[in-house]
Amino acid sequence: MTKHPDLSQPDHDTMQARDWVKILSSYREPNHLRSVFETGVSLVPFILLWALAWWTLSISYWLAFGISVFNALFLLRLFTIQHDCGHGAFFANRHVSDWVGRVIGVLTLTPYDVWRRTHNAHHSGSGNLARRGMGDIHTYTVNEFNALSPLRRLQYRLYRHPFTLFGLAPGYLFLLQNRLPLGLMNSLRYWVSAIGTNIAIIAVLVAIWYFGGFAPILLIFLPTTLLAATAGMWLFYVQHQFEHTHWNHDQDWQLHDAALHGSSHYVLPKILQWFSANIGIHHVHHLYSRIPFYRLTEVLRDHAELDESNRMTIRQSLGCARLHLWDENSKRLLSFAQARKLYG
Repeated sequence: MTKHPDLSQPDHDTMQARDWVKILSSYREPNHLRSVFETGVSLVPFILLWALAWWTLSISYWLAFGISVFNALFLLRLFTIQHDCGHGAFFANRHVSDWVGRVIGVLTLTPYDVWRRTHNAHHSGSGNLARRGMGDIHTYTVNEFNALSPLRRLQYRLYRHPFTLFGLAPGYLFLLQNRLPLGLMNSLRYWVSAIGTNIAIIAVLVAIWYFGGFAPILLIFLPTTLLAATAGMWLFYVQHQFEHTHWNHDQDWQLHDAALHGSSHYVLPKILQWFSANIGIHHVHHLYSRIPFYRLTEVLRDHAELDESNRMTIRQSLGCARLHLWDENSKRLLSFAQARKLYG
């Protein structure tokens, strides 16, 4: 008997990025018990390690500091859970997702409603040259950079320097910038989110100071927070700032093409993949952000072409730190040196 092709499904050889949306929608439903479990195995160890580090302050400051460094991994994982809550992907009930996200936001120093709004702006305009500026790492094109004054070029060079992005920026972003709803100052809702989160953070820090003085803040709170922030900054950077990423002007930009081709598949060792809650499978996440992180591996298991798409190893990712300018001619991200060599 002749087998006829299933015309209800797109041919994988001719599939467009938008064709994946219908396929990926079958992975969107969260498992309530799994979500509770994933929250528990992230939050409970985080609290226990915090308590252990505090207890070891009486034995060795270095030991307390070392435990705090390790605990940054659990804080990173909690931030990724907050991230899923912001997409409504973690619990079927949106109110539950939002309140879990708000509580975790106190631990990550991130006002949940403000972050959700800016992050959704990132998703809706990722790769669109006309919609840069909110929820992303600013990127100039080569022509834009060459048109800048010498002072503005210097400012951009300093901004894109690895010491700024991965040394200074994480602390500035989470300790200072997140205290105000920047970019959303005209909305009372986002002021409530920022100020409410600030009040909760201050209450926690005052309690820590009252019972333990400044040592727990300096040797536990700050190292855990800053290291998790730095790791998160690096992950966010390599998810979109790689050589053959995807940028287009508004008239040529297409949401799903930008999601699939402008987001990396960061292949991490299993332990780091667990602590980062599969956020490295970023191209699938951008194609369909309602998929819970623990189901992203199912997508790769079932669809080899997505597993092979935009793969990047840790070693390969290190070179991304030297890429700074989008070249509209070659459609790739260049270093300052490469742009100077090509265009003067």
